[in-house]
Amino acid sequence: MAAAGALEPEQEPSCRQEMRQPGVPVGAAQGLNVGGPGGARMLLGCGTPPVCIERGCEKHQEPPPANGGWDLLPSSLLGAMTVSGFWVSFRPLPKLTLGLLAIMTFSFFIHLSNRFPTARQRLPSPNTMAGSPPHPTERGMWTVNSLGRLGNQMGEYATLYALAKMNGHQAYILPEMHQKLAPLFRITLPVLSSDVVQNIPWKDYGLHDWMSEEYRHIEGKYVRLTGYPCSWTFYHHLRQEILQEFSFHDHVKEEANQYLAGLRGQRRNVTYVGVHVRRGDYVHEMPKFWKGVVADKAYLEKAMGYFRAKYQEPVFVVTSNGMEWCRENIDTSRGDVYFSGDGKESSPGRDFALLAHCNHTIMTIGTFGIWASYLAGGETIYLANYTLPDSPFLKIFKPEAAFLPEWIGIDADLSPLRRGTSG
Repeated sequence: MAAAGALEPEQEPSCRQEMRQPGVPVGAAQGLNVGGPGGARMLLGCGTPPVCIERGCEKHQEPPPANGGWDLLPSSLLGAMTVSGFWVSFRPLPKLTLGLLAIMTFSFFIHLSNRFPTARQRLPSPNTMAGSPPHPTERGMWTVNSLGRLGNQMGEYATLYALAKMNGHQAYILPEMHQKLAPLFRITLPVLSSDVVQNIPWKDYGLHDWMSEEYRHIEGKYVRLTGYPCSWTFYHHLRQEILQEFSFHDHVKEEANQYLAGLRGQRRNVTYVGVHVRRGDYVHEMPKFWKGVVADKAYLEKAMGYFRAKYQEPVFVVTSNGMEWCRENIDTSRGDVYFSGDGKESSPGRDFALLAHCNHTIMTIGTFGIWASYLAGGETIYLANYTLPDSPFLKIFKPEAAFLPEWIGIDADLSPLRRGTSG
């Protein structure tokens, strides 16, 4: 094969050819008459030799017109067309020339307007966001309030997802919820813009924290669910879809798995057990408002003892918003406990990802631990009966609707509450 730029052997220099009649400009529309009486020709006529239109082609160069007229080269916009034996001058046809110029100018501006739209055409409307509808849809628009921290937001999202589907409506989430969940998860529900939210005549529909039969028949095209729903009874029949919605972004998964792999050490049969110890505001709020307690040292020892007895080489990955208390109250003498979380409530994503990537879970109380257990799968141990029987908390919370039936509960010690001390 010849080198680039060289001519192939036994071949003439290539040139672009086009069949055209003498006196007809290249690119003229089929059937266009050019020239005066007796000089009209039709494009793609028969019986004429090919005329090269490639500029500078030495092989097929036409002789200049004998009468001194202008030749129409490929780069010319004006002039006359010449072919041997035929000559058409534009000079006797000023009206035709001006007409062609006007058509070309108009076509040029039409092309520019299509290729470069105006700023008004290019800019999106400030009333819509990516994924949000500019107008209400035929299926209606359902959404849910965006309240609380990560665990609450996940419960609200999953409940909206399930109930909207159950009632045959399209679900949308608020921008605030998207900001909470999207950095961690591959959520798919479209996002409403703030302007759309304000302009829709929402029908607020309050939910309690467990599924009820009336929720299968909620009326209204534009419904906003309200409350703090976080019960598997709303969405467990869609478990695989919910797990898909809360699948982590790749970089989150990689960071969590890399950290856990670093804890393996020389262990061959390691079993990771995530431990979430909820403290913070609950330490004071539970006894003061809800006649309840938080997990204590004895509960954690029992729960960790269960996994130590069942698995050969367990590794406990402790996360908490009260890490100082954990370091003082969790026995680390066996070398299988790692205080891994940073305990930051404002950015809990790292702690949550670590727990969700463990094989099993020890949780205490709160929706954060419930969701970490739900995503991790495996076995879950939770703090059970952590309020007095007359607690007002039981009016808004049903333990059987919060904890899956297969999870294992260990009763809390209520004696400090009865003595007036807790935490």
